[in-house]
Amino acid sequence: MNRPYILCHMVTSVDGKVTGEFLRRPECAPATEVYYQLNRDYKEQGSGGFICGRVTMEESFTGGWYPDLSTYEPTEREAGFLMNFWTDDTFEDTYFAIAFDPKGRLGWQSNVIRDEDPGYDGARIIEVVTEQVDPRYLTYLEEMEISYIVAGEKEIDVPLALLLLYEHLSPSFYVLEGGSIINGHFLRADCVDELSLVQAPVTAGKDGKPLFTEGECYAFNLLEVKQQDGTLVTRYKKA
Repeated sequence: MNRPYILCHMVTSVDGKVTGEFLRRPECAPATEVYYQLNRDYKEQGSGGFICGRVTMEESFTGGWYPDLSTYEPTEREAGFLMNFWTDDTFEDTYFAIAFDPKGRLGWQSNVIRDEDPGYDGARIIEVVTEQVDPRYLTYLEEMEISYIVAGEKEIDVPLALLLLYEHLSPSFYVLEGGSIINGHFLRADCVDELSLVQAPVTAGKDGKPLFTEGECYAFNLLEVKQQDGTLVTRYKKA
């Protein structure tokens, strides 16, 4: 397999949603803690880091901050294409925060994640963008010493992005932590190898988003079922 193994790890409601008000209800708190503990466990087991979409990264780490791109010159294209950029010390790391950010909308103030949770803290940031990105944003990333991959014209080419990660970095598997849209991209690309679901004992209602937006139909084999702190934890492997 010419890509890393992908384990999709999410908190869900009883009705299969991954976003919504239910995440802020006290009944969901035990499930959230189980989720974070499992993320730390996966790191200890050799996970190369976590993959999230723009919205999740913004909510969890950047807080909506964005640089003033008017102060940057646009990165030049080679033969009409934007090139990938790798910092030398990226190859020395083994744990990464990989942001699927098609248009380059995330504002980072460091090239590593700073977080009180050891499952996230210290992860080196890598941006995955498309040809739609503002070339000035790439200059900003280079000045921040943040590596980036250009994969796709208007929508991120998931297999290409994973191939480039596989070819350049050492980790053999990553944890995909949503949300719904990026999970759907991975599933449609047949790039979800395993599911790790922590189900909170609460329904999300009509406004929540499903585990996969516009997903495809794939079969999975049940690997594990257990009850932990009043939550249902299940793991499935793609058949």
